[in-house]
Amino acid sequence: MLLNKKDNYSEEQKQIALFAKAFAHPARVSILQHLFKINACVCGDLVDEIGLAQSTISQHLKELRQLGLIKGTVEGTSVCYCIDKENWSKMKNTMLSFLNQDIQISDKCC
Repeated sequence: MLLNKKDNYSEEQKQIALFAKAFAHPARVSILQHLFKINACVCGDLVDEIGLAQSTISQHLKELRQLGLIKGTVEGTSVCYCIDKENWSKMKNTMLSFLNQDIQISDKCC
C-alpha cells in the first residue's frame, strides 16, 4: 500500500501550510486588507480597488474562500464577500502559535 507523502505531516502542519498559501500572493493580501478596511461585504467593486482583471480577482477570491478566510453570499447575479471572522480567528491562533515558537527557545544556538 502506497502512502501519500502528506501523511508524514500532522494536521496542524498541513493547516499552517494552507493558511500560509493565503498570503503567498500580494493580490490575496490586498483583497484581505480591503475587506478589513471597509469592514463590510463587498459585491463586485474589487476590480477598481485592486486593479486586476475580474477573472484574476475571481480566482483569488475562490482560493480565499476555499481556505475559509472569506465567505460569500449570492445577491442577485453577484456574489458578495466578507471576512469569515470565526475562521480568521482560528487561523490567527494557529499561525501565532507557530510563529511564537522562538519565544520558548533559549539563545544557545549557533
